[in-house]
Amino acid sequence: MKNSGDNFIAPICHEQISLLFQDDHLLLVNKPSGLLSLSGKNPLNKDSVHFRLVQDYPHATLAHRLDFGTSGIMLVALNKAVNAQLTRQFQSRTLIKTYISILMGIVKEDSGEIVAPIAKDKAHFPLQKICTHEGKHAVSRYQVLERLHNPPRTRVTFTPSTGRTHQLRIHSREFGHPILGCDLYGNPQTHALAERLLLHADSLSFNHPISGQRMTVHCPCPF
Repeated sequence: MKNSGDNFIAPICHEQISLLFQDDHLLLVNKPSGLLSLSGKNPLNKDSVHFRLVQDYPHATLAHRLDFGTSGIMLVALNKAVNAQLTRQFQSRTLIKTYISILMGIVKEDSGEIVAPIAKDKAHFPLQKICTHEGKHAVSRYQVLERLHNPPRTRVTFTPSTGRTHQLRIHSREFGHPILGCDLYGNPQTHALAERLLLHADSLSFNHPISGQRMTVHCPCPF
């Protein structure tokens, strides 16, 4: 179902959030595809990762968000001080995220970098656009994991060094290989090849906000 901003009504998500790590300061959870990160303005969009978590963790704050269709690992702070420390790690880019995706077509290079500035497309909310004049700097690195045939597809790992809205989705389209199942930046063929957005947050590496220990947590990919 296409997300068209305030008019979007999320279908019921029957999948559960699974817990990957927990201590007194933070949670790492696995978000299913088809679940909002935060509840929307429309009361029909109440269900979300945050809404579910605060039932058991009243002070839970999402340190970042994943798109509705993206599955995978999310970092959750359990108090304001921890959230502030994690926010600083995002801003300083010491927190490293990796994603697994399946792209349309065969990516020729084994690895590469997509550099293209991203701006809000004010005329087509909630879309983003590539814009050299208004866009913010955005860099996505990729590594080919597997080339698939009949039909031609490529499984890749993405490591974005910036965190712009829809960055991996629009960068994938920009270099000619849209993500399968992408409703915003794909085409009829990408929709036909996947029932969901084939983008999964695979891992997070960060410094624990209290102990300072470097942590890397992985989340199994469902596709």
